Amino acid sequence: MPSTYHVGQRVSFQSALCTVRYIGLVEGTEKEWLGVEWDDPLRGKHDGELKGKRYFRCLSNSRTAASFIRPTRKADPEQSFVEAVHQKYATEITSQSAPVDSGKEIVISGKVAEEIGFDKIRQQQSKLHELTIVIVDGLRINCAETESNTIREVCPKVVELDISRNLFQGWREVVRICEELDNLRKLRLNGNRFESGLKSSDFSRSPFQGIIELELDNTLLPWEDLAETAEHFKDLVNLEVSSNHLRKLTCPLNMTTLKSLTLEYNEFSSLLDLKTLTKLESLENLHLKGNNISRIVPNQNGETLKFGSNLHYVDLSYNSITNWEFVDDLASVFPGMTALRLSHNPVYESRVNNTGSATGADEGYTITLARLGSLRTLNFRNITDAERTDAEMYYLSQIGKAMAEVPEEEEHKVTGKHKRYAELCAKYDPPHVIRKDSRDINPDSLEARLITFTFYMPPNTKPGTEDEITLSRQIPKSFDVYRVKGLVGRMFDIPPLSSRLIWETGEWDPVAGYEELEDSSDEDEDEIPREAKASKAGENKGKWMKREVEIEDSTRQIGFCVDGIKARVRVELRK
Repeated sequence: MPSTYHVGQRVSFQSALCTVRYIGLVEGTEKEWLGVEWDDPLRGKHDGELKGKRYFRCLSNSRTAASFIRPTRKADPEQSFVEAVHQKYATEITSQSAPVDSGKEIVISGKVAEEIGFDKIRQQQSKLHELTIVIVDGLRINCAETESNTIREVCPKVVELDISRNLFQGWREVVRICEELDNLRKLRLNGNRFESGLKSSDFSRSPFQGIIELELDNTLLPWEDLAETAEHFKDLVNLEVSSNHLRKLTCPLNMTTLKSLTLEYNEFSSLLDLKTLTKLESLENLHLKGNNISRIVPNQNGETLKFGSNLHYVDLSYNSITNWEFVDDLASVFPGMTALRLSHNPVYESRVNNTGSATGADEGYTITLARLGSLRTLNFRNITDAERTDAEMYYLSQIGKAMAEVPEEEEHKVTGKHKRYAELCAKYDPPHVIRKDSRDINPDSLEARLITFTFYMPPNTKPGTEDEITLSRQIPKSFDVYRVKGLVGRMFDIPPLSSRLIWETGEWDPVAGYEELEDSSDEDEDEIPREAKASKAGENKGKWMKREVEIEDSTRQIGFCVDGIKARVRVELRK
């Protein structure tokens, strides 16, 4: 008996959707089989190849998306869009409605049964008529309507429509639905398996006027078809085409209204795969979460990439970014970027970074913030002025540490890896580089027993001194603190015991309680008095601070109070 199915047909078996890819014999068996590709790629047993013979190919990349089933298996019943709306919403309305007194009772087995009369039917129709959001995904819809009811009569006020994961094979029935919905603004078609993209021949007049949001996730259409489809939606502002196995955008998206594009969970490996989007001048938000992006361009062939200046938000979370050079280059690739999501990338994992220090999620956040000066939001967190200042100063100190690990003549190799180094030096002054002497020092020599101190007194520390005073002196490690203070007193002409010696270590420490300070207030800004706002603005809530150690008065040897053979010490007067 000839099969009632055809290749490309959409079918549902026991609520599992599939597409017929093959009809015919299978080697080693008798009678006809259907080769189907399941929408759920984990449901099948192979990918269209069985025992070394290829029968058909699937759109999915999965090795378990296909099965062979007998055409005698009973398929689930199909229905129209109007029938699906009645099934879902009229049933809900009936169950929620109050009983209607029709004036007579029906008694069955001694129990009074309710009669659903014309009043209740009219109530159902009235409520359907007011629906603005209709979600009928997965209800085995294969056509727009039956002859008895038109969509315009049933639910004319729909603004948001979800007809995802249904049995549409082509676009004709989707067009018929949209033609009847004059108020439609948002359309979801996720998980449908259209034979191709939407063509001009699929409609005679514009059925998509006014639609500003379109979702085509997991349709497995190639980019050319997705782009062609989207371009028929002339008012589109937001387009989502995630989970479509996209590797490269091979043609431009010719749209002038599009502001947000979502390309999550595809298979891009570099930002160059998205080069055609650089012509999309209206684009403001680009969502690339869950791809395999690890590079700006795949090789060093001189190719450049620059997106439009209107693009201000980029989501690169859950990708494969491993180095900070990628982060630095984002500033030139996205010149208008002020908001970024970069979390859950290998570059944030706990390891040793190229500044020579261990990094993790928290420090990765800080370094990212410091490397990208235009950011106002990072990983959904608004950046305060104090947080930016602390991040940049901490980053600058880390560069200083890396510089200290190389000879002075090779410092340029370190600073060359940090594009903002010169800018940050101009903003905060160059980092204090404490370089270890690379020569082998005889521990018994005089040199090994001396510390070179740089003492400085800030301006206006003592009367009559408006400028900073800086003096250097080599002091034996064996001198106690009192003796050192006596030397400092003579150097700066101050009473020795009235001075305070502060060793500036050149390192940074996190501020304890920073998170509590940052998050503890739930006050509405509009309700804070002006004086309180001014006070809050003056508070120092930095996340990092310079580590300083006061050298306390004692008989302890100075060699145990500081590290290394060089030390910078600030001289203050006790109040």
